[in-house]
Amino acid sequence: MARNTRNEADYPRKKKKKTNRKRRRQRRFFLSILLIFLALAALVVAYGWSKYGKMSRIPIRDKDVKINDLSIDTQKTLEGFDSIALFGLDNRSTGNFERGNSDTIIVVSINRKSGEIRMASVYRDTYLDIGEDKYRKANAAYANGGPKQAIEMLNKNLDLDITDYVSVDFSALVDAIDALGGIELDITPEEAEWLNGYIVETNEVTGHNSGPVSPGTGVHVDGVQATSYARIRYVGLDYQRTERQRTVITKMFEKAKQCDILTLNSLLDKMLPQISTSLGMTEILGLAGNVMKYHMGENTGFPFDKVTPGNVGSAGDAVVPVDLANNVAQLHKFLYDSDSYTPSETVKSISETIRAATGY
Repeated sequence: MARNTRNEADYPRKKKKKTNRKRRRQRRFFLSILLIFLALAALVVAYGWSKYGKMSRIPIRDKDVKINDLSIDTQKTLEGFDSIALFGLDNRSTGNFERGNSDTIIVVSINRKSGEIRMASVYRDTYLDIGEDKYRKANAAYANGGPKQAIEMLNKNLDLDITDYVSVDFSALVDAIDALGGIELDITPEEAEWLNGYIVETNEVTGHNSGPVSPGTGVHVDGVQATSYARIRYVGLDYQRTERQRTVITKMFEKAKQCDILTLNSLLDKMLPQISTSLGMTEILGLAGNVMKYHMGENTGFPFDKVTPGNVGSAGDAVVPVDLANNVAQLHKFLYDSDSYTPSETVKSISETIRAATGY
């Protein structure tokens, strides 16, 4: 019987060679996974960048935006939220974001922890300090100094720390809703009457050919019809108009979350060229990373307590907050669940100036 002459030391060496080969295979496997992951990440970034380039940008450096001297408690509260100013312009010309009356002014708060989104519309005729101690209607801030002055108007009068904005021009809403396949709205007979009048003008401005709508519950509307609904001023004045605007935005958000990637791609391609923002690519990707967590919370109009006394000097017929400091406290409670908010000296001063000028 042949004798086995291999040294016992050969066995560990063979085992070691197998182990090394296995480790090399594992390293190659993990390296392949890493490369695939990096490639996918690069595609996502490239895709995002290709979309990002379609938007108009008016860069605003955070350090250049004026913010009131806020209390420590207020600063801590605001740190838990992303606050963004949303402006809807009625310029009737696509791509003009430098100036224009902001017929829609919405403060959007996003709770970083829960993902809840709340919206507060600032009535465009609200009598406020639009900058440099000039008291006018709130929508004049954008017309005078573009998005930066409009942001600073909100910060100064409402004790906010907003540094970013998103502006949407007249036609963007139409195209976005059409890309989503329309939305459903509850329309009263009085709203339907005015809505159908607005449809004619909206068709002319956007080049569409939408027909009239009938009142009812859950009425399916296209982009022109929904935008016309959001523009109605003569049913409940600007108070209900802003409520209709927030309803349309909420319906769009809910519809978009249910859409497939092809529909969302079409939505972005149509809407982004009609949007301007100060948000950088990193900020947008950061917000987009939590999109599945986001959900719509409540919405409201500002000011809560108000009067429309008629002509207010050079501002004309304006909405007067009664008083501003108390209204701002209610706003912080609504947007940020804050019970510790204390009005800044700036807001107190503006509140007194409004009272002296209007008697309210």
